[in-house]
Amino acid sequence: MSRIGKRPIEIPSGVKVSYVTPILKVEGPKGSLLREIMSDIALEIEEKSVSVNRADDAIKSRSAHGLTRTLINNMVVGVTKGFEKILEINGVGYRAEAKGDVLSLSLGYSHPINFPLPKGITVEVDKMTKVFVRGIDKELVGQTAAKIRSFRGPEPYKGKGIKYADERILRKAGKTGKK
Repeated sequence: MSRIGKRPIEIPSGVKVSYVTPILKVEGPKGSLLREIMSDIALEIEEKSVSVNRADDAIKSRSAHGLTRTLINNMVVGVTKGFEKILEINGVGYRAEAKGDVLSLSLGYSHPINFPLPKGITVEVDKMTKVFVRGIDKELVGQTAAKIRSFRGPEPYKGKGIKYADERILRKAGKTGKK
């Protein structure tokens, strides 16, 4: 039995969970999310909790047990609190600007990068060097932040580029010159 999978998911007030095989729908104050649940997994929805059970002890069922519980928990947290990733931009002349549903980035290339935001993602820019990526779908927030970071990843010599706020860049020593 999975240690993560056997724990029930607490449903806070204001959140509605409905399951019509194979689609799980979670609705809350921030929005609603849908996810397809594997056929090897059975859900028991009660008033204030959801329990995830597996049909058998096959490898596929065992591996999906804890994963499914975590995905459902992320859906519940997303529709109540939401998720956020913070990106920092370092470098002379590097800046970001939010224009509606497009994020415009100047990252030292010959042209600005206009990144259209996926549906359900909001971006806020603070002082042109901090980007807050917010949304209710944890997977989509992380994927969007990773895509933005990939435009100019941090380099180890001067530390220029886009990095996560909690990321630590290991710096390298440069050339020492001829002796």
